[in-house]
Amino acid sequence: MTKKDITIKLNGGLDARPVAMLVQVASQFDSTVYIEAGSKRVNAKSIMGMMSLGMAAGEQLTVITDGSDENDALDAIDNYLSGVKA
Repeated sequence: MTKKDITIKLNGGLDARPVAMLVQVASQFDSTVYIEAGSKRVNAKSIMGMMSLGMAAGEQLTVITDGSDENDALDAIDNYLSGVKA
């Protein structure tokens, strides 16, 4: 299991379109991926769960990955939330 705190650097934060993209990024991996924000913990592969977070740019969350490709999943999500273009 790997865990990392990440600050959202996407313009507009995690509204509908960025959440859909984040779910697509997380779904590419076999590992389980969870996002923790405050007292909430949601499955990053669930669009409804992710929409419930309603996070803005500049806010911090924790990404937790667990599985055979956990490091790759964590890197991909970190890059996406940091605004790094693939």
